[in-house]
Amino acid sequence: MRLLIQKFGGTSVATPEMRKEVVNRILSAMGEGYTPVVVVSAMGRMGDPYATDTLISLARHAFHDTTVRELDLLMSCGEIISGVVMTATLQQAGYPAVFLTGAQAGIITDENYSEARISKVKPEMILKYAKEGKIVIVAGFQGVTEEGQITTLGRGGSDTTAAALGVALNAACIDIYTDVEGIMTADPRIVEDAFPLESVTYDEICQLAYEGAKVIHPRAVEISMQKNIPMRVRSTLSDAPGTLVTTSHEVYKGTIDITRDRAITGITQIPGIIQYKVQMDKGSKKNLSDQRRLFKSLALAGISLDFINVYPDRVVFTVREQFGKKAAEILENEGFAAEIGQNCAKIAAVGGGMNGVPGVMAGIVEALTKEDIQILQSNDSNTTIWVLVRREDMERAVRALHRRFLQS
Repeated sequence: MRLLIQKFGGTSVATPEMRKEVVNRILSAMGEGYTPVVVVSAMGRMGDPYATDTLISLARHAFHDTTVRELDLLMSCGEIISGVVMTATLQQAGYPAVFLTGAQAGIITDENYSEARISKVKPEMILKYAKEGKIVIVAGFQGVTEEGQITTLGRGGSDTTAAALGVALNAACIDIYTDVEGIMTADPRIVEDAFPLESVTYDEICQLAYEGAKVIHPRAVEISMQKNIPMRVRSTLSDAPGTLVTTSHEVYKGTIDITRDRAITGITQIPGIIQYKVQMDKGSKKNLSDQRRLFKSLALAGISLDFINVYPDRVVFTVREQFGKKAAEILENEGFAAEIGQNCAKIAAVGGGMNGVPGVMAGIVEALTKEDIQILQSNDSNTTIWVLVRREDMERAVRALHRRFLQS
């Protein structure tokens, strides 16, 4: 069997019309000689009757602090409803189909409710039904502990389910179906002429996803990398090939087109960032102990820091907006004087080809300077350059960098 994992998101299974398109994608894969294993998300989005957020709000209306174990039981219902309806749609069309919950599909997780990690996959039941000629539909986003407790995998969990099944079944490919035609060079709501990428590396898409691109969950990509299972991000409503996610070797193999040797692959943005500049006593032994005390107190409070720069006379870092008040209180309680910059945004220029290429940062500074956009802070890695800007400048900054690096 040539197994193909097909994952369909909530909008793809939300209506009878969209479910017919899903059937077409499944039949198309079968026509190409694949045996599809289909992973589904819960139907629709917040406000739709069976969407995960709707189910959560139902429980919290009764009691705001509903325990995570019970919430996982409730949240798992969304994918079960979606999976049964999708199976019934296939059966009504005359195709043999069977639905499996995450537990029945052999998705074994740890006990971290609402954010469980998959520890192993036992795909025997999937293979049994597939060998019988049935189209196997699997509930995404959910699993079960060794003791039989139902768990959910956190946001993007259906992508993670698809990737784990792809690795466990040694699938030929993992197709992630969404409402866009692939991974875009930038958010099309901000950049009108953003375009889908033909291919990206695992490293590039992981970085894009962590920095705000919401097409695919980075954990799914990391799992797929374990066996180098290629992924494709495609549209349910289009026959376009989508974006291939694979190794750097495969992305660039055999090409002589120098336009493929790109420094920047995509531009992403994350709003809702707060910057802190904490003053320190320069050059004293107390400086070192204060730095240690600063980072330890924030860590003990569970606050994740980003954009960290340590200087002899100050420490600069950022946190997400939801942690801003808590971080400010900790700094005050610990006796630190901080300059706080509200309403910031993080812009990331991501590209596997930038490593060792001179002039990328110069191009970023030049593009933003032309738009009179001040860089409040910057950082870099082998595949990414980040800049912090004011929130009011975020969209102009994304458009400026897209023009500079991704338009011919």
